[in-house]
Amino acid sequence: MKFYSEQFSPYLREFFKDNYSVEIDSFDFVKTKDGFDGDITMLVFPLQNKVNVDIESLCQEIGSFLVGKVSWICDFNIIKGFLNLNILDVFYVNFLKKLDSNPKYGHKPIDEENGITLVEFSSPNTNKPLHLGHIRNNLLGDSITRILKANGYKTIKTQIINDRGIHICKSMVSWLKFAKGSTPKSTGIKPDKFVGNYYVLFEKEYQKQIKILIDKGYKKNDAERKATIFLEAKQMLQKWESGDEKTVKLWKKMNDWVYEGFDTTYKSLGIEFDKNYYESNTYLEGKKIVEKGVSQGIFYKKEDGSTCVDLTENGLDEKVLIRSDGTSVYITQDIGTAMQRFEDFPELKGMIYTVGNEQEYHFKTLFLILKKIGIKWTNMLHHLSYGMVDLPDGKMKSREGNVIDADDLMSKMKTTAKEISSKLGKLEGYSNTKKNDLYQKISLGALKYYILKVDPRKTILFDPEKSIDFNGNTGPFIQYAYARIQSILKGNKINPEIPMPKKLDSKEILIIKQLIHYPEIVEQSLKSLSPAIISNYIYELVKRFNSFYQNVTILGAETIITKNFRLMLLKSVASNLNNSCTLLGIQLPKRM
Repeated sequence: MKFYSEQFSPYLREFFKDNYSVEIDSFDFVKTKDGFDGDITMLVFPLQNKVNVDIESLCQEIGSFLVGKVSWICDFNIIKGFLNLNILDVFYVNFLKKLDSNPKYGHKPIDEENGITLVEFSSPNTNKPLHLGHIRNNLLGDSITRILKANGYKTIKTQIINDRGIHICKSMVSWLKFAKGSTPKSTGIKPDKFVGNYYVLFEKEYQKQIKILIDKGYKKNDAERKATIFLEAKQMLQKWESGDEKTVKLWKKMNDWVYEGFDTTYKSLGIEFDKNYYESNTYLEGKKIVEKGVSQGIFYKKEDGSTCVDLTENGLDEKVLIRSDGTSVYITQDIGTAMQRFEDFPELKGMIYTVGNEQEYHFKTLFLILKKIGIKWTNMLHHLSYGMVDLPDGKMKSREGNVIDADDLMSKMKTTAKEISSKLGKLEGYSNTKKNDLYQKISLGALKYYILKVDPRKTILFDPEKSIDFNGNTGPFIQYAYARIQSILKGNKINPEIPMPKKLDSKEILIIKQLIHYPEIVEQSLKSLSPAIISNYIYELVKRFNSFYQNVTILGAETIITKNFRLMLLKSVASNLNNSCTLLGIQLPKRM
């Protein structure tokens, strides 16, 4: 309740200084509990140790002082150290007047002293298309970037594209074996999906070969290591790292296919990046750092030729940094990437990795290794860990093809949005282009809201049908409220010369109270790195608006003063909805 603290603090400082010769900087306020009389509650008991007065007497003194001193405080009551204050309607009227002239209320201008915060997200592998899990990652990273900006931070949106490694070689080997020269163009398949199909084919052939070896008497672990197709992928990785011309040429061709597909998906999602990093570049930097660490005694080589670091004294395990065959692992490139980013952007004051909770151990290891090699900015690194997205029938597995393709999902949701909108029949006069744009906004709004309304740490059980419902806690429900407001405001101008009302309806006050909290919500969402806090705020605001709309006359209000004020209130709600939904990357249509 920062806003209320700011309003009351000057008066309360005066009270304690004049009456007790004590200087107090901050005061705590909370929402008055339901069922109790009051608009806001002051926590007085934390102040009792500052003065030698019993709690009830101190509450009485403060309450009497505020009623006599503050023009918009009319009454108070005391409940066991809690001072409940009653606020006059003029306070809320004046707030709305100020809000009307501040369209970016709750969003701070960029503060150069904050430096730059880099947010890494998406970070796909170039062996498959983006799927539902990637969507959550992208939407979280994009939203956190928007929230950072709203809190006054410069940002850089980036991704590390995992374009090398054994998983990439699996798709390459599979294409050579099974494609017979076919390409995305010759088959008409979206390029990244085309490559992903061969990754799945690799796994099917791999499992088939493992079974044959097991039937011959091999143990499972040995069969997995000795399967011919796996050995071919391993050999291809060694060739790639040694710079074999033919292997590198194939690698470039297949990666280019995937990049083309990624660009299409990102455009559909409304996602853009300021800078891309590629594992194929940064792993080299990582290997140099590891080699230097060996010479410094930080890392060590084992008898099999692998390079490791011992983290057991820190509660972790021994970690391989370079394999015995000389190839690098994920953490090698992550070390190189982190170093490269701070070289590229010396003004960096924070770096957020948006990566699933399955990698929590990985990032503990990474941050600790960077600290061991003497990096001073490790306290600026943060892992935004989030839960997985599961399907009703279980966990998604890319190598088995058990995933919801991102493009397929967005296409399906757009079709559903079209069907629902057509049934509502409110698009008369819309051209096909406008209709298509609307369907896109509704479907993306549904998808983004459904994903972002869940706390990042929690797992999501995704249900596409529920996400696009026009009722309940959904994106279309929010969008429809905004469209309804726009239809009311259209053709009904607000006259700034008309005086303000002296008395408000209780439902008007409830809406204004919600608007008051918005700056704190924006700050809290950054502190918690949780867009869900924004989503919950939006849903509560829309519920209060709907209750107001259903129970209070707007255009047919009893006086022009009341009508004008209610139009101003709706304008502020619409503005706030637009600002808050922007933090989620959601567009709000003016008509639905």
